[in-house]
Amino acid sequence: MNKFFLILLLLGSTYSYAQRNFTIDETVFGPGKFSPKTLTAMKWMRIEDAFTHLDSTYQNLVVRSAKENWSPQNLVTVNQLQSAVNSVLPNEKIELKYIPFDYSWTGDQLLSFATQAANNSYVIEYNIKSQKATVKSSVPSNVSNTEYGNDSDRTAYLVGSNIEIIDANGRKIQVTKDTVDGIVNGSDYTHRQEFGINKGMWWSPDNQKLLYYRKDETMVSKYPLPQWDSRVATIKDIRYPMAGMKSEEVTLVVFNIEKNQYITLQTGEPKEQYLTIATWDPTGQFIYVGVLNRGQDHLKLNQYNANTGAFVKTLFEEKSSTWIEPQKPLTFLPNNTQQFLYQTDKDGYNQLFLYNTEGKLIRHLGHQNIIVTDLKGFDAKHQKAYYVGASKNGMERHLFEVELKSGKTTQLTTTNGVHNASVSPTGSFILDQYSNLTTPNIVQIVRTKDKKKLTITEATNPFTGKINQPHIEFKEFIASDGSTPLNARITYPLNFDKAKKYPVMVYLYGGSHAQLITDRWLGGVGYFDLYMAQNGYLVFTLDNRGSDARGRDFTRITHRNLGEVEMDDQSKGIEYLKSLPYVDTDNMGIFGWSYGGYMATSFMTKHNETFKAAVAGGPVIDWKYYEVMYGERYMDTPQENPEGYKKTSLLDKVDRLRGNLLIIHGAQDPVVVQQHSMDFLEKCIKAGKQVDYFLYPKHEHNVGGQDRIHLYQKIATYFNLHLK
Repeated sequence: MNKFFLILLLLGSTYSYAQRNFTIDETVFGPGKFSPKTLTAMKWMRIEDAFTHLDSTYQNLVVRSAKENWSPQNLVTVNQLQSAVNSVLPNEKIELKYIPFDYSWTGDQLLSFATQAANNSYVIEYNIKSQKATVKSSVPSNVSNTEYGNDSDRTAYLVGSNIEIIDANGRKIQVTKDTVDGIVNGSDYTHRQEFGINKGMWWSPDNQKLLYYRKDETMVSKYPLPQWDSRVATIKDIRYPMAGMKSEEVTLVVFNIEKNQYITLQTGEPKEQYLTIATWDPTGQFIYVGVLNRGQDHLKLNQYNANTGAFVKTLFEEKSSTWIEPQKPLTFLPNNTQQFLYQTDKDGYNQLFLYNTEGKLIRHLGHQNIIVTDLKGFDAKHQKAYYVGASKNGMERHLFEVELKSGKTTQLTTTNGVHNASVSPTGSFILDQYSNLTTPNIVQIVRTKDKKKLTITEATNPFTGKINQPHIEFKEFIASDGSTPLNARITYPLNFDKAKKYPVMVYLYGGSHAQLITDRWLGGVGYFDLYMAQNGYLVFTLDNRGSDARGRDFTRITHRNLGEVEMDDQSKGIEYLKSLPYVDTDNMGIFGWSYGGYMATSFMTKHNETFKAAVAGGPVIDWKYYEVMYGERYMDTPQENPEGYKKTSLLDKVDRLRGNLLIIHGAQDPVVVQQHSMDFLEKCIKAGKQVDYFLYPKHEHNVGGQDRIHLYQKIATYFNLHLK
């Protein structure tokens, strides 16, 4: 009997020791190591109710279809792809170690994927039925901004700041030949990638013309970044237009391949304007451009003749007392060259508006206060559109169906959480992947006609039996305006005991286009937060007004006064923390990066009684040092808003600095240039204030890769030193 209990005791000890805390390395690499089980690279096929994905070995592409009751069937193996690639590229040493994750269905039986050789990148099209491959595109490996033609063997790309076009036979056309420093063609970094810009070239529907940005930044100030990789340090200059200073001048050019002709769209004056949401008309005869003034409060959606560049008409205009931020190009309806969907938050929430090409609003397709986050596509036969939208005060994401003729909207996913869902080409089934705070991952098929569900895979908790998992809880607070609900999250210390007191780490961002809290697996918490909770900290995060996915008024309250309302809202959460008997109010710390670094530094100066220690990474210190596109949207120019810039600057608040502040910066930061933190240090010296500073000499705005482990160790050590 005693032996039996001894065995149980030993088994229990083994189990308890099997679960452990994260190592510091796992704060960086843990998300890959402990990710919930899922189906990788799920894609609907073109012609039937069937989708494909990689198997768990990544060696096989699996198909699941309605006619086979969604059971898995092997469709193609990596060896079959390898054999087909070898047959069309016999002189290239290409080794496919797994089915490419970024494959796509380009036809009923046609599978397209990219692969890399020593000196060239290829796009291969593989016929499932014949098991033969075709080279659709070949480009040199040392190029950038690759833009593939529409079902064509032509590909455009950049060599330095110039555009080349190449076909599958290797024939090249040099489109631009600019040699002047500051002239850049076809770059996705136009307007510093604001306004949803993620490409700098667009093929016409017939692949005979290429529309591209031509950026002239010769008038923009050069900003020096020191390089220490040689015995005598050198300088790398970047173009960095600071708020209120001279900005880049951009035009849109059409290159006609057949005629070897260049046409510049007549977008007019002033030259310092923003050319956004460029969209080809489905006929290829017209180009649509959202022309936004530098003040970013007046948008014109203009139509231009693609053959002459002439201005045709303004379809409509938007004006705002704060700002306008176009993010998505127009989406024309299937088989309809006269109607398109336009996304805007002009009525309070980013939603869909159906217009015709004369500029007439046909129908507002919005639904309640749902915010469209991803337009998923159409059911052309039944004239429906599908989108994922943010709901429940931004906490959830669901799939919605809207009838284009009536605007009737139906929510297709219902279980609480964050859904990434799409509809089959026939409109009969939904492929839905979702998680929530306590559900790691579920992939299911939902039949649209009766909402019947079939679970394809359901992940178990990847931490069970391996990692000690802190308890995570959502909270809701009322903003400083007395009415707006704010989402928050608490990650409790491991083995939490209400009778004890715990140090606190507040992690925050606070700026636009970011949302830290959603009802997804773990509530969106980061692994470093989990690590700190495992090591005895209560970790708190709140999404203040000004952050994402809550609508126009929620965001625009910060206009001309960045950091003011945000601080007030964060303070509401901190007041709550201080009221808790298990919070050690004498040992509270705050950590943030970029905008979060600005917020952390603001607390240590403007609200200096709150925190004992802070870590501010890549912090904005004074908005006059920030770039034109982002800075002027939220603050206007320093000339137009001198009081706002003075109020939000931290340089003249240094004398109020209290506590322990660690500032971290990347010396190569092209986003928040190091001048922010260096000026702050100089002010600290003059004011006799002690501050800790650490520089990552070769990193830009974020510290990534292996060095991120070093970063997290430094932050953890700093808080342990001052808060424990």
